[in-house]
Amino acid sequence: MTGTPVSSISLDATISELTLAIGQLLRRLRAESNPDGLTWSQTAALSRLEKAGPTTTADLARMESVKPQSMGATLAELEREGLIERQSHPTDGRQILFALTAEGVQARRKRSAAKQKWLLAAMAELDPGERQTLVSAAALIKRLSETEPEGPRVRGRSGDGTQRDV
Repeated sequence: MTGTPVSSISLDATISELTLAIGQLLRRLRAESNPDGLTWSQTAALSRLEKAGPTTTADLARMESVKPQSMGATLAELEREGLIERQSHPTDGRQILFALTAEGVQARRKRSAAKQKWLLAAMAELDPGERQTLVSAAALIKRLSETEPEGPRVRGRSGDGTQRDV
């Protein structure tokens, strides 16, 4: 689509191209940053725990828009791998919190570093004008992602079978 005036590009074609490009970039980033072979669900749970701190299964399931049973299975595997551990809830003895172990923190750092390394190398291949275009596009994409659509949200299934807004 390069070289085509923006005014002659249909909105549908733009949406299609943007969706394809973002999807390809995300898949490449996941591939580059997955040396330990974790599933997308496991990676998402680790990320949530890193950001939110110790959390219950139910709260993690809500954050990720999955069923508590699915999140429980994900957490069980992460616990077997030594990436998370159980902790007592400080105010409710009936609840269990899950938190990253030192190994889990290290795994998150490795993944982030691998992603950063690949992206830096890929962007180094671009000329300064292209890099500036990416900076501008990133700001616009962020703004798009923060826009609330009018009307009800459309739900669909992601690649791992969990429901997501699409």
